[in-house]
Amino acid sequence: MPTRSATWLRRRRKALLRKLPDLEAILKGSLVERYKRCGKPGCKCARGRGHGPKYYLSISRTGARPLMEYVPQEYHDQVLEYLANHQRVREILAEISAINRELLRRRKPL
Repeated sequence: MPTRSATWLRRRRKALLRKLPDLEAILKGSLVERYKRCGKPGCKCARGRGHGPKYYLSISRTGARPLMEYVPQEYHDQVLEYLANHQRVREILAEISAINRELLRRRKPL
């Protein structure tokens, strides 16, 4: 972090807090797009990509396979927004943490 005054760092921290998205609108995971074949003889999906796209929320779990939740088409855009909000929160919290570490390193009040 460039050399900035402690006052500037605290102002930046407050500005970051104002940029946090609505914390109710957060979703952790990844959106996976899939195309599936139905298996019916003569169906067009046997010759192409398959039926779809179908969307699934993939949620990683330590020591286990990812959890896959089906996302209905009507929720696709909202899920994308919630996933982006989660990423934005992570970025903001990382920057706030860096500011707090810098204040601590300088022995300034947090």
